Amino acid sequence: MPDVPFWLWGVFAATVVVSLTVDLLAHRREHVIGFKEAAAWSGLWVGLALIFGAVVFLVLGGTAGTEYTTAWLLEKSLSVDNLFVFALIFAYFKVPRAYQHRVLFFGVIGALVFRGIFLAAGVAVVNRFTAVLFAFAAVLFYSTYKILKGEDESFDPGKSLAVRLLRKIVPVRDEYAGTRFFVREAGKRVATPLLAVVVAIEAADLIFAVDSVPAVLAVSDDAFIVYTSNAFAILGLRALYFMLSGLLDRFHYLSTGLAVILAFIGVKLVLQASHKTISTSVPEIPSLVSLAVIVVVLAGSVVLSLRRPAEADSDPPHEPREH
Repeated sequence: MPDVPFWLWGVFAATVVVSLTVDLLAHRREHVIGFKEAAAWSGLWVGLALIFGAVVFLVLGGTAGTEYTTAWLLEKSLSVDNLFVFALIFAYFKVPRAYQHRVLFFGVIGALVFRGIFLAAGVAVVNRFTAVLFAFAAVLFYSTYKILKGEDESFDPGKSLAVRLLRKIVPVRDEYAGTRFFVREAGKRVATPLLAVVVAIEAADLIFAVDSVPAVLAVSDDAFIVYTSNAFAILGLRALYFMLSGLLDRFHYLSTGLAVILAFIGVKLVLQASHKTISTSVPEIPSLVSLAVIVVVLAGSVVLSLRRPAEADSDPPHEPREH
C-alpha cells in the first residue's frame, strides 16, 4: 500500500466538513423528509463516495481503490441493521418525523468520532498482534450465529446503559420542545427526550461497531482506507433511512444475506491470519473476490425478498409513530 499523501487526507476532511455543512443548512427547517428527497440525497452520498473511490484509485492505485470500494460496500450493507434499530428507537421514544433528521445528524457526527477511535485502535492492534485477527473472526462468526438464530434484535432503547446514565446525570422531561436538547424548568436545566434519543442512537452504533470494525479490518489494515470507507458509508445512513423507512420489513431476506457476508468475512480473516502467522502457503481471498461476493449476496437478498414477500406484510412494526 503506497503512502497516503497529506493532501488526500485534506481533501477527505474538507469533503466531509463541506458535506455536513451543506446537509445541515439544507435541513435547518424542521420538516418531514419524503421518499423523493431522501432518494435524491442518497444518490448524492453514493455518488460522492464513488467519486472519492475513483480519486483513491487514481492516486493510490488499483489495489487501494478496490479495497476502498469493498470496505465501503461492506459497511453500507452492514448498516442496514442500523436502520432497523433507528426505527425501533424512534418508535420507542415516539419521535415526531420532523425531528428525526436532526437526531440522525448528531448521531452521524458521534459515529464519525467513535468509529475513528475504534478503527485507529484496531489498525494499531492488528499491525502489532496479527493473531488478534482470529479473535475478530470469532466475533463475526458469533454475530452470524446470532443473526441466524434471530438473537440480533434484542436492543432495548429504554434499558440502554447510556440512556440510564443520562437520566442519572440530568433530569429528562417527558415532552419534546421542538428540536431543542435542553430547556429551563423552574430555573433548572432539563434535557428533552430528543437528547435521550441521540444518546440511544450513539449507544446502538457502539454495539454495531463490534461487528463493523473487525469486518472492515478484514478488507484492509490501512487507516486511510478503513476510515474513509466507513465515513462515507456513515454519511449516507440518514438519507438511506428516510428512503427505506416503512419498507424495511419487505427486505426480510437481508438479515440472512448479512449473516452470509459476515461468515464469509470471518473465513477471510481466518485465512488472512493463518497466512501471516502460520504459513505463507495458506491462500488469502483477494479483495476483488470479496467485492464480488458482497455484491452478489446483497443483490440476491434484495431480489429474493421482492420475489418472495413475507407472509404477513401488514403495517410494519418498525414504523415510527407521530408524537
